[in-house]
Amino acid sequence: MMGVNWNIPASDRLSLNESFIKEAYRNITGIVIIRNGKLAYENYFQKNDSEQAQHVASVTKSVLSALIGIAIDKGFIKSVEQRVLDFFPEYRTDDDVKQKMNIRHLLTMTVPYPFQDWHEPLDILCQQDDWVEYILNSMGEGGAVGHFKYSSAGAHLLSAILTQSTGKTALAFANEYLFQPIGIKEIPNYPMTGYGFDDLFGKNVKGWVHDPNGLSTGGWGLTMTTRDMARIGSLYMNKGLWNHQRILSKAWIQESIAGNSHHYGYLWWLREEEDFFSYAAVGDGGNIICCIPSLNTVVAISSLFMVNAPDRWSFIKEHIVPALMQ
Repeated sequence: MMGVNWNIPASDRLSLNESFIKEAYRNITGIVIIRNGKLAYENYFQKNDSEQAQHVASVTKSVLSALIGIAIDKGFIKSVEQRVLDFFPEYRTDDDVKQKMNIRHLLTMTVPYPFQDWHEPLDILCQQDDWVEYILNSMGEGGAVGHFKYSSAGAHLLSAILTQSTGKTALAFANEYLFQPIGIKEIPNYPMTGYGFDDLFGKNVKGWVHDPNGLSTGGWGLTMTTRDMARIGSLYMNKGLWNHQRILSKAWIQESIAGNSHHYGYLWWLREEEDFFSYAAVGDGGNIICCIPSLNTVVAISSLFMVNAPDRWSFIKEHIVPALMQ
């Protein structure tokens, strides 16, 4: 399998209504579509361009999932069944639920936490001196094991596990084993000066933000170009191969996108339509890497943060998929 052919032959170019995009999806900054391993469409909005990296929010989670897979492939982590507390021997607890939590629970968002669904208090997490201790304290404190509860805190714990097992931050590990091999320029460590909203989520964020102890944020905080996002999707579409080099095992990708009752894989959203299956990395504001295996297509959309951004899946299904079918 090759990587991506970035040239667009005239016969392969997709036609999208760009006036409609600018009007209906005002915060989109870039769209890159890869079909059959070739660039089929690329355009930028809001004064963005192919070299401009921006915060992709929770798309970070799906990238972290790939890093956990690579760490398992390389033997740094034994398996997804390894217990969370195995990586934090200094943390003492007699709580049975905490003792049972494993990496698979974190990847599938089936760890109980003491907050209502979709109301995770990230502002409180970000005020802590030690995020990992705070997350371990709250892990297992609400709800039932196996119930889906979306949590950026759980993803951050995976980042900590990656560092505990490899000796590298998620950023350093990614640059070496994921980004550089698939043509993504080395992403810099963001020099944090504080941990307020703008420091962690703001439009001026560069590189990959980290917590007060230097751990790369697991649930958000990564900046990428739209092409970088398309590269990640293409690696998955190519079943882990890039220019004939094995980056990620085929078995990990298959496991990551296996269906379950929560429509969620290993930090990837799953969607089963009447006509096709897709899986996606989804970030707040409308950032998305959407993979459609039956069409051998990857759609990467980058966006500026916007409250209640129009649904990107509707846009993909109603405007991009029909263009692919013509």
